[in-house]
Amino acid sequence: MSIWTRIADTVSAIGDSVSAFLQKVTRARATPPERSLAFTIGMIALGAKMAKADGIVTEQEVRAFKQVFQVPEGELSAVARVFNLAKQDVAGYDTYAKQIARLFHAKAAVLEDVLDGLFHIAKADDAVHPAELEFLRSVSEIFGFSAQDFARISSRHVMQAKDDPYLVLGLNPAATPEQVKQAYRRLVRENHPDRHIAAGVPQEMVKLATERLQRINEAYGRIMSGAAA
Repeated sequence: MSIWTRIADTVSAIGDSVSAFLQKVTRARATPPERSLAFTIGMIALGAKMAKADGIVTEQEVRAFKQVFQVPEGELSAVARVFNLAKQDVAGYDTYAKQIARLFHAKAAVLEDVLDGLFHIAKADDAVHPAELEFLRSVSEIFGFSAQDFARISSRHVMQAKDDPYLVLGLNPAATPEQVKQAYRRLVRENHPDRHIAAGVPQEMVKLATERLQRINEAYGRIMSGAAA
């Protein structure tokens, strides 16, 4: 059974409040399948809030949302219900962010999946607006990431930062080759797709970690080849 079919089966249990449903799950000792379901519903809710962060929901943002989640056409109605409930829910985005954070440990790599997905939605109209960037920065802080961590994460999406391979690895340009290797090995270990699946991230979302790993590999290659000098 796919995560989207499970969401369709769960919609009736959500009722009128996504945050109340997530609170119920996070208070229980969630198993990986339950974490996977809560993770996805929570990310849909944050995606809905993210799409409104700059004051308008564009067609490109809605399309980007569907791309991030790779939702089959037959399952879109259930996802749309969660999306719309989150938009109408009086709970703020910070409530959803805190509930997702409680499912995993602070700064967990799977929480970067959430931020990467939200960045993808934010830049769908070819620009990450100041309100959206502040939204993402706030969610990042709730997830336990430092300002340096957020700079590293945003470097994968903000055009001005994409040319800095050191920033992608979270390093200072003065880092030694050994420090570069250590950072690279740690990031590769943290972003291995198998670890994300084991943590409760649905298979459909693992592509975010895979894409992130590709950027990490590219940045490491540039530094070690001397192209970043």
